[in-house]
Amino acid sequence: MNLQLVGCSHHHSSIAVRERLAFDARQAADALARLRERFPEVEAVLLSTCNRVELYTAAEVPEQSPSHEQLAEFLAEYHGLELVEVFDELFERTGEEAVRHLFLVAASLDSMVLGEPQILSQVKQAYQLATDQQSAGPVTHAVFQAALKVARRIAAETSISQKRVSIPSVAVADFARQIFERFHDKRVLVIGAGEMAEETLRYLQDEGAREITVINRNLARAHALAEQWHGWALPWESLGEALVEADLVVSTTGANLPIVTLEHYRQLEPLRYQRPLVVLDLAVPRDFEPAIGDCLGVYVYTVDDLKAVCQENKAARDQALPRALAIVDEETAQFMADLRHRATGPIIQRLREGWQRPKDEELRRLFNKLPELDDRARGEISQSFDRLINKLLHPPLESLREETRQPFSYSLLDALKRLFHSHLSE
Repeated sequence: MNLQLVGCSHHHSSIAVRERLAFDARQAADALARLRERFPEVEAVLLSTCNRVELYTAAEVPEQSPSHEQLAEFLAEYHGLELVEVFDELFERTGEEAVRHLFLVAASLDSMVLGEPQILSQVKQAYQLATDQQSAGPVTHAVFQAALKVARRIAAETSISQKRVSIPSVAVADFARQIFERFHDKRVLVIGAGEMAEETLRYLQDEGAREITVINRNLARAHALAEQWHGWALPWESLGEALVEADLVVSTTGANLPIVTLEHYRQLEPLRYQRPLVVLDLAVPRDFEPAIGDCLGVYVYTVDDLKAVCQENKAARDQALPRALAIVDEETAQFMADLRHRATGPIIQRLREGWQRPKDEELRRLFNKLPELDDRARGEISQSFDRLINKLLHPPLESLREETRQPFSYSLLDALKRLFHSHLSE
């Protein structure tokens, strides 16, 4: 049995290489089909995210498994690249190291942002795609299902994924939630249409926000972002009107000066009738003049406020890391023991079958010599033979089971194969 992975990640490879080797969902399905054509007996799962491209393969018979070079060549060839262009940027893991690596990835312990939640769903999607493509098999089913279980266990037993560490997630969950218990009835105004605005919108919609307005100096970009999040766009000239209506503002422009001054806000303030206003000013330089935060019912949070919480949360995650790694080590050892135990199953079965045949022949010869035996006597003799075989097989099989719990335990299995060669080869 052989399990390996070949791929690249943010640890070893530049973003330029990761981009060239990345697969979208359609390409991943196509790549799995092509790999199956080239290596029909090989199981495969392809995980491709913005931070990693990892091709996991497994084969029941090691001789049928592709080599590291063959998998690297496949990845390069699929994207029309020369192997020499990417080979040094790829890494490989085999056996127990591959299992441990997948467990770390699924649990977000190998992510650029420790504990980030997206990777688990990406691992699930990769596994589901391989299953749909009939590219997964017994070994990959076992190791990916185990990886999902490990991720769930670490999430339940540690705080590694409980503390948010990105500015948008902290802005929404740690600050806006202090003011609003719910978001579905709040009017959200997004000023700007960049990546920070988009990520903040994702967290807001996860929290239930539905009424979303986007304002940007470029109205087309405002329309594009609003359409993506089922909101509507307004021209820049409507900023004052939108501020009057908003309950929560997310501002992320690249303006060099505040886009809302205290004087401007004072003009709008009477029209709001003292309704609370939360401003997540994620822009640098700030979009809202700081003195606005002193106005009645206005809560302004800046990037500096959010960064402090992000650092505290990151420190808390780092403290949980040793416990999470210990769980990965424990689960890896258990998985490998189960895998080795599974590998011994056919050998144990064939050993028993190998001893069964001479037993049956000996019983047949004995019963022919003793035709006067009745059924009861024959049954007693047959059971005695069974007990004798079980006693003879018990010590080596117990030793074999014990050794499967230890790493690198194939020596006894090989010895048994040689010792009982005559039986196993029949």
